[in-house]
Amino acid sequence: MTIEHDVAGHYAHGGLEQAILEALVGQGKDPDRLDPADLAPVDEFHIGGRQATADLAAQLALAPGRHLLDIGSGIGGAARYFALAHDCRVTGIDLTEEYVAVARSLARRTGLGGKVRFQQGSALDLPFPDASFDGAYMLHVGMNIADKPALFAGVRRVLRPGGFLAVYDVMRVGEGALDFPVPWASRPETSFVAAAPAYRAALRAAGFAVTAERDRRDFAIAFFGAMKARQAETGPPPLGLPILMGPDFRQKTANMIGNLERGLIAPTEMIARLDG
Repeated sequence: MTIEHDVAGHYAHGGLEQAILEALVGQGKDPDRLDPADLAPVDEFHIGGRQATADLAAQLALAPGRHLLDIGSGIGGAARYFALAHDCRVTGIDLTEEYVAVARSLARRTGLGGKVRFQQGSALDLPFPDASFDGAYMLHVGMNIADKPALFAGVRRVLRPGGFLAVYDVMRVGEGALDFPVPWASRPETSFVAAAPAYRAALRAAGFAVTAERDRRDFAIAFFGAMKARQAETGPPPLGLPILMGPDFRQKTANMIGNLERGLIAPTEMIARLDG
């Protein structure tokens, strides 16, 4: 089996849409008339959730009508956010077929099917013509991709002159073995966490100029502290990331927090742009 097959299998659920819809109905929501905000607790599978997405988007000076590529689009939460909050068109690509199917369904159920679309595919073999997009972003995706130079070269090909790539990934900040499982990998063989200098070098080699970078370790620690406090008071939410992570979500989350607190990893933003 290939690494990509293993990665797609790691994220597969088997009954994801049904689990999400049942949780929504339990909260009194009509699954055929959803507000995108109804899905925010479950559809942003990265540290900091919706706030992290908004913080990254705020740095991009997005004009209405821009066509964006969502690399590793998951179940479509970020794509729906960019479509609704910034009036962008978004095309998402993801390895996991179930995620793509759920993303399409949720787009329809939130009335955003005309502004977002999703397809199954590899970030290392983007099935789009040259110069198709005004910008691209990836949220907690690079940790599953070993060949980052090839990744960024492919993204550069599909961007128009002056386009951008916004990255929000878990990156290496210290030496030492990571504890597994974590949300993006059950074992080290499918985890390719790299340090920020490796990202910068791969981006430069692909023709990008890195214009902004921010370590978000403090933001992440505060986020997990608030999450733990809420769960201690009310228990796990009926609609939340445990649905996506499966029965070992507690261990995955505990290991990620431990790796973060030990100074081994930190979520990091990086904005890179092409000459216009």
